[in-house]
Parts: sequence; structure tokens; C-alpha cells
Amino acid sequence: MTLRQRIEHSRFLAWLLAAIAGSYLDLCHRTTRWEYRGLDQLKIDLAAGPVLLLIWHGRSLMGPYHWPAKDGPVSTLYDASPIGRVSGALQRRRGLQPIEMSSKMSNLAASRMILRRVRDGVSIGMTGDGPLGPNQQMKAAPLEWARVMKRPVYGYAFATKRHKILGSWDKMMLPLPFTTGRAVFARFEGAVVGKADEAEQNALREFLDGVVAVADNQPPE
Repeated sequence: MTLRQRIEHSRFLAWLLAAIAGSYLDLCHRTTRWEYRGLDQLKIDLAAGPVLLLIWHGRSLMGPYHWPAKDGPVSTLYDASPIGRVSGALQRRRGLQPIEMSSKMSNLAASRMILRRVRDGVSIGMTGDGPLGPNQQMKAAPLEWARVMKRPVYGYAFATKRHKILGSWDKMMLPLPFTTGRAVFARFEGAVVGKADEAEQNALREFLDGVVAVADNQPPE
């Protein structure tokens, strides 16, 4: 049995790999001097209810460390692939409430589960480009959920001065320890109305690209 198959069939192995990855990310988080942007406004909106948080897949690694969990819980969506399983275990390790989106689950069942979380005051976090990409191409699902939730939409991105860009489809940014970095939360001020169309997808893509640009713009020395 390959490692991929082992992860797909073993929650313990996914937890173990998440613990190893989490220990490294813990080190990066502790030894990085972080500058935060937009966190105060996010906390104000969380005081009034949940939000929809969007992230490009390649900038998602440090999200569980920067989300203000004391101000509101968040449920993040992940798929049942090996990397998805590890991601879900890593999020649970940080006290988040991830939701596994199984291919066997109907869209209706998934929607009901997510809406229950929202009604309970739980924010929803998801990657704008989904679990498989293409990289930084906005899917329709975020727009659909923004329309259904009728709550503020936030974008998130991080950047560190010292990092590596992996050769994965999402060009994942892997932080290195002992550096400086920036974590950015920004509220989408555009309107999401009616059924998602190409114009709205482009507007949301440009917004999330802008959040990344702010994070990338000369992390503090």
C-alpha cells in the first residue's frame, strides 16, 4: 500500500503527519515577528456574527495561526484527499473546526451541514481556487456561499521574508523560521448578488490577488 493510500485509510497517520508539520509551523510562527493588517476590523465584524473567509490555496499554511479564535470559531472545508486529510488534522490541532467534504456527500447534505455551523455563529473558511486548482483561479462556490450567508466576506494571505515556494500546483509558500512576516485580513467591499457569474468571479479573484499583494509588499524588517 502506498503512502497516499495509507493516509486515505488512516486518520492516525494523517494526524501523525499533521503533528510533524504542525511542530515545524509552530516553530516558524514563534520565531517570526509578525505584522498584522485588518485584524481589528475583522474582530468588529465577528462580534456581530460569522464571516466567510477566502484564501488562495498556496497561502493557507499559516491561516490557522492567524485566525482570532478567541473572537469567533471558524470551520474550514477540506477534501478527503491525502493532503486534505493532513490539512484537516492540522486545523484540528490548532483548535479549528474543519469539515471534510466527502465525494460521497451530496451537495444538499454539505450545504445543510455548513448552514448549521453558520447559524451557530461559526465562520466558514475556504480556498478560492479549491483543493486542486488551477492556481489562483476563483471557483464559483465562494460566490455561492457569500450569497447564501449574506455576511461579510474577508480575504486572508500571509508572507514571510524568508520562505520557499514549493513546486506544487498552488505554488505553496512554505515559511522559514527566524524571520519577519505579514498577515493580512481584508474585507471585500463589492456586492455579491444573484447567481455567480464571470464578472463577480473576476472581481473576487482580483480582490484576493490584492490581499496577497499587500502581504507580499516588503514584509517589515
